[in-house]
Amino acid sequence: MNSRRLLVLATAATLVLVACGSNSDNAKPGKTASAVQQGFTAPNLKPLDKLGTPEGQVNIVAWAGYVENGSTDKSVDWVTPFVKETGCKVNVKIGATSDEMVSLIKTGQYDVVSASGDASLRLIAGGDVEPVNTSLIPNYADVFDALKKKPWNSVKGVEYGVPHGRGANLLMYRTDKVKPAPDSWSSVFDANTPFKGHITAYDSPIYIADAALYLMKTQPALGIKNPYALDDKQFKAATDLLKTQNANIGEYWGDYLKEIQAFKSGDTVLGTAWQINVNLAQAEKAPVAAVLPKEGATGWSDTWMVATKSQHKTCAYKWLNHIISPKANAQVAEWFGEAPSNSKSCALTADKNHCKTFHADDEAYFDQVWYWTTPIKQCLDGRTNVTCKDYGQWTTAWQEIKG
Repeated sequence: MNSRRLLVLATAATLVLVACGSNSDNAKPGKTASAVQQGFTAPNLKPLDKLGTPEGQVNIVAWAGYVENGSTDKSVDWVTPFVKETGCKVNVKIGATSDEMVSLIKTGQYDVVSASGDASLRLIAGGDVEPVNTSLIPNYADVFDALKKKPWNSVKGVEYGVPHGRGANLLMYRTDKVKPAPDSWSSVFDANTPFKGHITAYDSPIYIADAALYLMKTQPALGIKNPYALDDKQFKAATDLLKTQNANIGEYWGDYLKEIQAFKSGDTVLGTAWQINVNLAQAEKAPVAAVLPKEGATGWSDTWMVATKSQHKTCAYKWLNHIISPKANAQVAEWFGEAPSNSKSCALTADKNHCKTFHADDEAYFDQVWYWTTPIKQCLDGRTNVTCKDYGQWTTAWQEIKG
């Protein structure tokens, strides 16, 4: 990810989302890691076997808004209770991008990271994070089953972290400019769009998956079964589509606040967005709405992972258990703007409609979402007769796309 939501000031205004279409059995977002990682080899690392005496501190790399101690807003604090309960002082380093987080964990100075799906497999493959012993994390039992043992947080049944929350990448549009209301990603990929110069797209190599997902649904002859598993021909088709789209892009976005302002001013009328972007734009009276298009969408589910070189593993485990506890997970999900991972959190949000708005327990909705997963050479769709493009190649291609 590039820059993420910095903080959530409000989550008012409910939007109407349409979940259309379905995925075939051979192209299902919810496949387990063991089903799609047959060729992926992780270093032979062992999880912690038992907790010891808390070491007095834990050093965390996290997205902004994930580790709040009341300094941003006095009413927003799930760190202080953790410190009082465990004696583990929390030191946090905000990561602006997934690449930065990977680099920080490699220094050996940090214990825990909130890794997004475009970083987690890189961390696992590099031996930078280790498997977790979920029996030492009591609150893990209450995490939605749909978020457990997935390709971005486990390898062949071995869990490498605990799920934090989740969300979909939506299609947002100005209701006064874009008529009729769009229901397909074709509205942003049409080379002859009437909105040339006023379309936006997420500024990250992982956005290549959005193009791949669209092609998977509209050009079945390409044989794409997983938008993160692209061979040479499939990758070229996706990047060619994005190069064509580039001529119609007004601005790529990474900062959600800037995207909201662009939609408010009318400089942008159509493009990808997170649900919280839409909620906040509507709260600021911008005439916008959002849809989960009929092709489905990409999305994200972040994972709290323990660094292999951590010097404070007992405190690290206690943090993992705390941050997915019902109360803390409800607080961070509501502050940040996402669906919580703990099934008991929905009863504890201040806004009793929060989980409905963010589809927390709506698996039919999330069945349309392909969560960000690090592309690797071993094709994540199970193919063994070809080599897929890895994240490094996606990064190089993204720079070429943007010019």
